[in-house]
Amino acid sequence: MTAAPRLLPTHRQAAELAAALADRLAACGDLTRPEWRHLLLQVPRHLFVPDRAWCVPDGPGAPYGIDRTRDPDQWLRAAYADAAIVTQVNDGHGDPGTGEGAWTSSLSAPGAVIAFLELLAPRDHERVLDVGTGPGWTAALLSARLGDGRVVSIEVDEQVAEQAKVNLEAAGARPRLVVADGAAGWAEGAPYDQVHVTCGVTTVPYAWVEQTRPGGTIVLPWMPEYLGGYKARLTVTGDGRAIGRLGGPASYMMLRSQRSGGLAEPASSAIWEETTPIDPRAVAQDSCGADIAIAGLLPDVLGADSTTGDGRFCLLLADAAATSWARVEHRPGRREHLVYQAGPRRLWQEVTDAYFRWVGWGRPGRDRFGLTVTPAGQYVWLDEPDRPLPGGSPAV
Repeated sequence: MTAAPRLLPTHRQAAELAAALADRLAACGDLTRPEWRHLLLQVPRHLFVPDRAWCVPDGPGAPYGIDRTRDPDQWLRAAYADAAIVTQVNDGHGDPGTGEGAWTSSLSAPGAVIAFLELLAPRDHERVLDVGTGPGWTAALLSARLGDGRVVSIEVDEQVAEQAKVNLEAAGARPRLVVADGAAGWAEGAPYDQVHVTCGVTTVPYAWVEQTRPGGTIVLPWMPEYLGGYKARLTVTGDGRAIGRLGGPASYMMLRSQRSGGLAEPASSAIWEETTPIDPRAVAQDSCGADIAIAGLLPDVLGADSTTGDGRFCLLLADAAATSWARVEHRPGRREHLVYQAGPRRLWQEVTDAYFRWVGWGRPGRDRFGLTVTPAGQYVWLDEPDRPLPGGSPAV
């Protein structure tokens, strides 16, 4: 017996859901420009959603599985919700419909996509390198905005790229697709006017700067080792640098070549235990400005926090070289906080020193920090590019 054909949503159904989505994004401030509203209606998002996937709302609400065969109405509503849709787990070795395993490719939430495209603000004549094709929806939006010939989209995963090609053809979009490591860019198509990045980056690859014309822009989610992630819009200068301020929050799957090994506790029994009067919740949750200052002062320190159902807060720290580790806990009802550390570095002390240095600067907010990328590396600065945080260097 042959399987029954899948029912496709009508043009009217998709258009109504897309219009409602655009209204919601406009109401929350993510969508401000009419050209992107028009393109949201022009490029059907459901064409980029697989039959089985895992829907992750961008806001309140628990993640849930979607299955086009079992519940086509729920599947279609998810396609036009402000939610990320996980389309691949474990680099293709798993079922994304279960939500189990490491999330390795996704259709980003519309609010996040449009916010970055508005930050990019491409002009009609410009050429864009899109790093991280994923299912292809962002590349389709860029192609609809600029024309197929002005968009090069690069994807490291052959399986993901092949499905993106199918999705894009269904949507009538034909940007140039390249299967390669996005960290290296695509020199054959350079120079670009803009580079648009759809994956988290801790260290900005200098190839992107080299492949962007002077005066061009690079828009990316900067996700340092220590907590958080931030929108960054960098302008490439004539002397080989890229300079720009940091903006609102951003959380994306990492560029594959920059995936972190995580924050596993050491197997060693040589763990020092002590107490501290400094509340780890204040250090970790005080301000995005504090997070950026700590990340800039301690670029090799990883951090992650969590809160359990019984109110216990935990801040985990480790160094990138895997020599040292710390866990700092707040437990309800206790006035002192517990500190467990291992290795030659006292990471809790380093992090609190950086936090109080930020306090001493007058508690500057996120909008006062920026990032500069040079051939020698990158550094965070405060207020002006010639004011790198201690330990940074403006040398080219």
